[in-house]
Amino acid sequence: MYSVRIYKLLTLLFITSVSPSFAQVYSDKIIGEKNEAKLDSLKKQDYPYALPIWGQAATKKGFQLPYSAGVSINYFWQQSDIILSDLSVGFNGGPMYDLDQIVRFKNSTATASALNFRPDIWLFPFLNVYGILAKANTSTAIEAGVYIPDFRNNWVEIASFKSKADFDATSFGFGLTPTIGVGGGWLALDMNFTWTDVSALDKPVFTSSFGPRLGKTFKFKKPERNIAVWVGGFRVNYTPATNGSLALSEVLPIDEMQTKVDDGLVKIDEKQTEVNDWWGGLTPKEKTDPSNVAIYTAANKALESASNIFTALDGALSTAETSTVQYSLTKQLKDKWNFIIGSQFQFNRHFMLRAEYGFLGSRQQFLTGIQYRFGL
Repeated sequence: MYSVRIYKLLTLLFITSVSPSFAQVYSDKIIGEKNEAKLDSLKKQDYPYALPIWGQAATKKGFQLPYSAGVSINYFWQQSDIILSDLSVGFNGGPMYDLDQIVRFKNSTATASALNFRPDIWLFPFLNVYGILAKANTSTAIEAGVYIPDFRNNWVEIASFKSKADFDATSFGFGLTPTIGVGGGWLALDMNFTWTDVSALDKPVFTSSFGPRLGKTFKFKKPERNIAVWVGGFRVNYTPATNGSLALSEVLPIDEMQTKVDDGLVKIDEKQTEVNDWWGGLTPKEKTDPSNVAIYTAANKALESASNIFTALDGALSTAETSTVQYSLTKQLKDKWNFIIGSQFQFNRHFMLRAEYGFLGSRQQFLTGIQYRFGL
């Protein structure tokens, strides 16, 4: 029953390449006796830039502010396990068939790498806002099986398949980072919101992320040079419902399908005959037993679903070159949270290099980037 490869279309549905674009600079409260001269000098200076709002007031309170604007380029890689459910498929704009009962996904993994451009400004001394524009290369690997029941309510796998697809996507969005620092220690609460455009989907996928971080910056002897280290968490959430349409020829080996569809229909008919024979052999009293009624009803429903989808596919194959596949399903990450560690080397107040790694749970991620800052 090779025709279940219609579900290769599912590999086009997942772009979990949320691009966390946080770069660690912050407004730092100068404290300590050894910094008194620096603090006095800071309070006496006029703040020379228009941003952030209330920048002058913050410096008078003893906060050293980063340059108010910046641009950065980041490379981001992520791999996540995903959970799929509520699958429905139709052909050529016809009825949608619910396949959630008969298709079971064993392993589904989404991998993405993205190049991210991020402009940012400090709107207030303790609030950074930024934009996101990213180009991503993604792939999704799926292992699944098709199951139908017998009259004993035993579900038998009649076919299994593995599939992997690669595709490109474009993301755009924005983010906010409230942050505060005192004496080189700091807390940041990064959050961003992105929309990812994939040609196989009806509309862009909306994704949000939240990344709390707690860190410490250590100074070198050379002025303006330091290194920051941090730990934190990272949470991803995205639109669960997905809908789209693809050309049938893009997801099926058309030249092989007719024989495979015929074989699948034969297997379904065999199971349907077994169920009917079992039910016909029951006594009238046994047919009123709730457990027997439940088995008979569930088996017929599943076998009807399998028969409907194969019959519809059989019809679509007669016009394979022009046929389309419509689909809808629900997806979610197996684990929304993971743990992160990171570090940033500041060459001076203009240039910074950053790296961050996320792990634990079913998601891994890595980010590295370079940032340039200037006054605005």
